[in-house]
Amino acid sequence: MRFSSGSGAVCVYKIFLPAILATSAILLCSGLSAAQAHPPKYDPATETKMKGLVEELKLPPKGQEKEVAHLLMKSGGDMIDIYLCPKSFMDDMGVTFSKGDAIAFTGSKIKQDGADLILAREVVKGQDTLVLRDDKGNPVWNWGYH
Repeated sequence: MRFSSGSGAVCVYKIFLPAILATSAILLCSGLSAAQAHPPKYDPATETKMKGLVEELKLPPKGQEKEVAHLLMKSGGDMIDIYLCPKSFMDDMGVTFSKGDAIAFTGSKIKQDGADLILAREVVKGQDTLVLRDDKGNPVWNWGYH
């Protein structure tokens, strides 16, 4: 193929431009998917302890039990999103949360996609303590719970 000035160059441009745009779109989308596939990182420096009442437990859809469950907790006038663990791990541990349950937790305050989020390390409900992460913030569900 020969590139030259004139009408031949316009034809080559019209052929390759859609291919370049399509390739760019695919690469951009795959990059975004890869970024979202990485779970948020626990930061021991931002660790905090709080108490409150469960407002809602957000579970992943059926068939996606390996996805993370979130807990919305009301503390004073604030609504706090707590990132727990995969639902399958909660099931293995026999843990449930219901609206109105009094809980206390230890977790790391982080930002994800511009929103405040807490990665729970430990959640206490009544006499039960659910340990989700070790002291460094590494998930315990990776220790053989699948």
